[in-house]
Amino acid sequence: MNLHSPHRIALVLGILALVLLPFGLKGYGIYLLSLWCVYTMANFGLNLGVGYAGLLSLGQAGFLGVGAYTAGILINMGVSFWFVLPLAALNCFLLGLLIGFPALRVQHHYLAFATLGFNVLIFLFMRNEQWLTGGPLGIPNVPRPSLFGYSLNPAIPFYYLVLVFTLLLAGIMAWLLRSPWGRAFTALRDNPIRAESLGVNITLYTLLAFAIGAAFAGIAGVFYATLVEFIDPNPFTYSASLMLLLAVIAGGAGRFYGPVVGAAIIVLLPEWLRFAHSWYLVIFGFAIVALMIWLPGGVLALPERLGFGEKS
Repeated sequence: MNLHSPHRIALVLGILALVLLPFGLKGYGIYLLSLWCVYTMANFGLNLGVGYAGLLSLGQAGFLGVGAYTAGILINMGVSFWFVLPLAALNCFLLGLLIGFPALRVQHHYLAFATLGFNVLIFLFMRNEQWLTGGPLGIPNVPRPSLFGYSLNPAIPFYYLVLVFTLLLAGIMAWLLRSPWGRAFTALRDNPIRAESLGVNITLYTLLAFAIGAAFAGIAGVFYATLVEFIDPNPFTYSASLMLLLAVIAGGAGRFYGPVVGAAIIVLLPEWLRFAHSWYLVIFGFAIVALMIWLPGGVLALPERLGFGEKS
């Protein structure tokens, strides 16, 4: 990620726009902005594995669900949101370490199938273990948090909370990618054999890519549960993982702002196309197919495709 002066100006203007935008929107528009932030957080984690470490994962929605159900169960038991948030991240981090072990033996589409199997297993657990998850009926009445006695239940204060944590995770990811860890992840993606010959611990960094990406999804899951105030297994199916992967690829895998653009594509674009009524999903699908054909590097590859700009 390059942060020269024009990039910094654009970044500041973008953040300012996100701060002011809710005042021009109604409740549903603010909800969509909050949902976009949630998926951006999850996609930052997925992009670390897919875009930087070269690990094709189809299990991110499973980690998102683990975070959401951790929040739904514990918050309804009276546990503070501010304690649940790091606990969900830790749960998903440890689960990511466990799931990362198959990545040590398989690569590419074999790894995708392995993580897909994990997602299916998590979904079946959520649907069938009614004593814990509520089964198909889910967990209702997940409350939103308060801060210093001030309720964050209204749409705008809660949106600002989600936005702050999105920016915080973006900052952590930017620091991580500029650190020696980030260079090791990129080396792992480009040429694992050469990376190992240069002293990169392949086992360690493969596991870390999965675990850190899972922790990001766990945090996003907590915010998802408190945003919708109700959780059931349906948002965490393998098709949701496919949609998250699509977002990373469509935005630009291996590009810092790819998850931001990709989340906007899967959350906001379908809403903008609703003027087409029953045809909006057809138009959305056609737009994605066209994007993959003409811009396989994602939307952020457009400047390079036009002959100017550099990878960011």
